[in-house]
Amino acid sequence: MYAVFEVAGNQYRAEVGEKVQVEHLSQEVGAKVEFDKVLMVADGENVTVGQPTISGAKVLASVAEQGKGKRTLVFQYRIGGKRHRTQATHRQNYTWLQIEEIVGADAAVAA
Repeated sequence: MYAVFEVAGNQYRAEVGEKVQVEHLSQEVGAKVEFDKVLMVADGENVTVGQPTISGAKVLASVAEQGKGKRTLVFQYRIGGKRHRTQATHRQNYTWLQIEEIVGADAAVAA
């Protein structure tokens, strides 16, 4: 069984028992999180697609870890007489969620 849910404007596919990397959430490590913007739930041959979300469906997870992504290079160059150059780096904050349960519109499947 898997579900597609939305967090902060981004969509993620999740299965019970796996870790999912999402945008930074302000919860502490070990905190329980509940997402009710479930767009699709698939259980074998049965697929339920929301219009736009499925009422009564939830994805229950716990915060496994907080961290940062890979370093990306930010470079600016302005053509002209000044030859202006700036270079910086950026590391995006992420949260890893441990998916514990997917509650569909019909039934619940626990790990």
